Amino acid sequence: MKIGSIDLDFQPLLLAPLEDITDSSFRQLCKGYGADMVFTEFISSEGLTRKAAKSFNKLDFDETERPVAIQIFGHDPEAMRQAAILAAEADPDSIDINFGCPVKKVVSKGGGADLLRDIPRMINITKAVTNAVNLPVTVKTRLGWDEQSKNIVEIAEKLQDCGIAAIIIHGRTRAQLYKGVSDWTLIGKVKNNPAMKIPVIGNGDIDSPQKAKQMFDDFGVDGIMIGRAAIGNPWIFKQIKTFLTSGETSDAPDINERISVCRTHLINSVALKGERRAILEMRRHYSGYFRTLPHFKAHRLKLLTFNSLDEILSLFDQILQENQI
Repeated sequence: MKIGSIDLDFQPLLLAPLEDITDSSFRQLCKGYGADMVFTEFISSEGLTRKAAKSFNKLDFDETERPVAIQIFGHDPEAMRQAAILAAEADPDSIDINFGCPVKKVVSKGGGADLLRDIPRMINITKAVTNAVNLPVTVKTRLGWDEQSKNIVEIAEKLQDCGIAAIIIHGRTRAQLYKGVSDWTLIGKVKNNPAMKIPVIGNGDIDSPQKAKQMFDDFGVDGIMIGRAAIGNPWIFKQIKTFLTSGETSDAPDINERISVCRTHLINSVALKGERRAILEMRRHYSGYFRTLPHFKAHRLKLLTFNSLDEILSLFDQILQENQI
């Protein structure tokens, strides 16, 4: 599959942009386990144009993450144009536009999935970004605003006409948030629309190798993006790739590897963003890293309350000792 000039494997797997989760340390881990392409946390166009430090820090990535896309969001075409130029100066492989985030703080400001209620503005933003940079531009969006406006087939054609290099579709409406079951039938209709010439990448509820294969087989998508199922579970990419190529299933890594990966993730996050913030954000990953571990409940409470790196690293050592065979 190709996104503009970016060559990806057949049936590639992409790491979704997740706020406060897919920082550079986690992206590097996912890449190491087989993710074909990774996306940054979303970055506010207003933050970039105001030169806000928090926004600019999100532009940083390691060379080992390539190909990497920087995702931007906002509601104003001119601000998005300027943000795209600033993002391109960081030398990513691609720019992605967020038209899918459903959270209130983004939607209430006219960004993310709110653009599904204003298609002309969505088109103007997309044209502004594609015309501003010499990089492949992709769009991540949803099926529509609500059950009565699932118009992604028509929207996808219009976005393609703006010059985007690929479209990523989450199989829910904004009204659903992350509830219910992701509906891939409309993603399949976009992919099988003869007018569509660009790659169509599906997203939503891919939490196992079997489900990934089913979506490739049933809907013919060019690629799959994995989000929440990767949290604390970077090896899901390796497991899916193994199943797609050989039909064989593989277990999660043993406790030694899980502790090692979790430790690396935390230490690198602390180096990137400081101890306080890294520890708070890392709490979202522990349930994934230690899933199925016996007698983990008491340790989990400590991991969610400890506030120093040394305490947490010592606890990792204790967990490892208790679970050695």
